[in-house]
Amino acid sequence: MAKYPKFLMEHFQNPRNVGEISDADGVGTVGNASCGDIMQLFIKVSDGRIIEAKFKTFGCGAAIATSSILTERVKGATLDEALKISEATSQEVLSHLPKEKIPCFTLAIDALKLAIEEFRCKEAGIHEKGGFAPEEMKKG
Repeated sequence: MAKYPKFLMEHFQNPRNVGEISDADGVGTVGNASCGDIMQLFIKVSDGRIIEAKFKTFGCGAAIATSSILTERVKGATLDEALKISEATSQEVLSHLPKEKIPCFTLAIDALKLAIEEFRCKEAGIHEKGGFAPEEMKKG
């Protein structure tokens, strides 16, 4: 990873927020079949804000670094702000990555979106697997 800028190298060598949240409010799991990267991103939400974000990534240095950067930046943000932060971070980081590493970062964004979607589904009473909670099924 010597061709990467210093801030990406720092997040690869010393990633922040590695691990999982055992009682996560949302988990996003994604993979890239072409390169074999697999990522899980966990969020804990309180009063509409992401109070904790962690990740587990099996992948290249770019995947680890971008997961670390994204989890750092979304902590403290509302869910909608986190989605906007991921887009802004995307523009910043992608300008420093070689084209073949771009899918590594889009994995982190996709995992965050899925974690937020899972949280919102739970809040709405919809099961994570896309089904409806029993109360919802009775309504229609």
